[in-house]
Amino acid sequence: MSNPPASATSIPLGGDGDDDTFLGQQHLDAFGARLVKMEGRVFVRLSGVVEEEGLRVPYALVPAQGVLAKPSKWRKLDQEAKLKLVQERVNAAVRDELQRGVRDFVADIASQCEETGSDAMVFLSALAETETSEPAAHVFDRIQQRLLHAFEREQEERHAARTKQSINLAEYPDSFEVAKRMPRRFIALLGPTNSGKTHRAIEALAKAQSGVYLAPLRLLALENYERLQQARPHGKPLAVSLVTGEERRLADNATHVASTVEMLDTRTRVEVAVIDEIQMLADRDRGAAWTAAVCGAPASVVYLVGAPEARRAIEALAERLDCQLEVHLLKRMGPLSMEPTAVRKLRNLRRGDAVIAFSRREVLMWRDMITELGLSVATVYGNLAPEVRRAQAARFRDGAADIVVATDALAMGLNMPIARIVMTTTVKYNGVEEEEISAVLARQIAGRAGRFGVHEEGLVAGYDDNTHDVMRSLLKEKILPIGATGFAVAPSVEHLHRIAAVTGEQSLGKLLKRFTHNIDVPDGFFYPRITEEQSERALWLDTLPLSVAEKFMLSLVPVSTRVPSLQRAWERWAQLLAKKKVCKLEAPHYGDHFSQNMQEVEDLCRMYSAYAWIAYREPEFFPSVELAQELARQASERVDAMLQAQNAAARKRHGKSYK
Repeated sequence: MSNPPASATSIPLGGDGDDDTFLGQQHLDAFGARLVKMEGRVFVRLSGVVEEEGLRVPYALVPAQGVLAKPSKWRKLDQEAKLKLVQERVNAAVRDELQRGVRDFVADIASQCEETGSDAMVFLSALAETETSEPAAHVFDRIQQRLLHAFEREQEERHAARTKQSINLAEYPDSFEVAKRMPRRFIALLGPTNSGKTHRAIEALAKAQSGVYLAPLRLLALENYERLQQARPHGKPLAVSLVTGEERRLADNATHVASTVEMLDTRTRVEVAVIDEIQMLADRDRGAAWTAAVCGAPASVVYLVGAPEARRAIEALAERLDCQLEVHLLKRMGPLSMEPTAVRKLRNLRRGDAVIAFSRREVLMWRDMITELGLSVATVYGNLAPEVRRAQAARFRDGAADIVVATDALAMGLNMPIARIVMTTTVKYNGVEEEEISAVLARQIAGRAGRFGVHEEGLVAGYDDNTHDVMRSLLKEKILPIGATGFAVAPSVEHLHRIAAVTGEQSLGKLLKRFTHNIDVPDGFFYPRITEEQSERALWLDTLPLSVAEKFMLSLVPVSTRVPSLQRAWERWAQLLAKKKVCKLEAPHYGDHFSQNMQEVEDLCRMYSAYAWIAYREPEFFPSVELAQELARQASERVDAMLQAQNAAARKRHGKSYK
């Protein structure tokens, strides 16, 4: 190595107070370079200016090979080795390469900023201000990321503004074209269970020339479908259709329809509509369906049937919709009383009791204990198909079962001659943790005791002393009225298409998020709401090549994601639809279908019902709707037979007969 030129001067290492000196400053100066020690490295930083796209951009950057050594190694090098290393890493070729890189980067950033109307110097100023030992390429990457994030923020703000302009929830009632053009009158029939409110509404519906009954459950829709079929208001039977998500029984020239609330036909004008369980307006997951029904039911007279706590909400909606409102408050047709003491022992149960637990496992456990007494038991819980619940309820109603053991599924949609409600507990799992049931649910369950014309007084008891005392307190608790604002509105596929049109977004997850966070909610009277399950499903559906409408439909399939076999079936259906492959059902062999335990048969029933739900919406790819309904019916009958067989086995095991 040659000696450093005589004119070279000694300088401190990077000006950081180190005693080491370097005699190559003249070489560094010639290329606008500076020696720096930082971040455990000794490196060179080259400064310069580029003029590009009308911009004058200074920079101070580390070239690709600008890191020379660690400080400890640098100190061990002699002056000749240091100079040689610097001359290798700082020269005309390195300077020119860095200059070209900066110029290209500036041009690229300037072009991107021009497209979005941003100030390029906001980002490019960092080229001269960044204090780091990282090479220039890394600095370019970080600035590019900052630019992308800024663009995303700006785009998000633009999309949020466009979404807000595209959907104004204050105008939600106007989206129902038929209802908004016709004069409507609301009649609220409000009262506790066993006050006869539904009976009065159905009588008015049957007398009308046309009408629709909207139920919270398939079970209630089916029950009132049959009730309307049996009505003879004008001396001849009514033509009645049944429409639920999973089933259609369409009568020729039907004048009346019994339907689940989500299946409301908002386009066909009728004389009377009955919206049952109107207090469901406040339901966290399904309340939006009741909001839509109240706003969109295309009927001259709309009966709003439910609990008294819904009155304030109904009044607010009637005023908002400019509908005349009559409110009728009804009382129970028979008293409801707490028993003096808890039941305490199984032998103190009696015929006509309904024993309430809050899980399938607990229901079956109590059923087994009660059958050991020689009493026959009907069984009702949420996992059972509506047909099975009806069959079990009918056994109790007809006297074939002495006692019914049920979850709170009994609280809605089953009319049985229950003399006494016996609560085994007041604690229920809410999906996250165990908690005490609400006063609303306690009253709804208790209200099933007593049946006008059968049991003139309804009785309520806890099985143990603590449960008895808690029930007594809950039934005395004042029920708070439902809020008169914040009525839930769920997104429709039209809403999502409108948002997609102004944002270009095709991700269902992002569209749902925009619906809940970005649409205009001027006064909060109506409020956007999606379920947590729908949001979670959207993330998975976005991984498939499906249209927004297809993903939205699949996100609503009524099947439990907590049951692995049902979740797998749902995923398979989605994948087949994404591939545009036809998914046909095949009737299983006898052994395949009937060898499962009862839980498996229950899940099969739910799976077939879910297939039917999809088949009505995508018949081209899911053509086996009739087979699905038949298989669901067979599975329901099998579950009912299993329940009865288990009852009979218990009787035989204990050598006692039913009375």
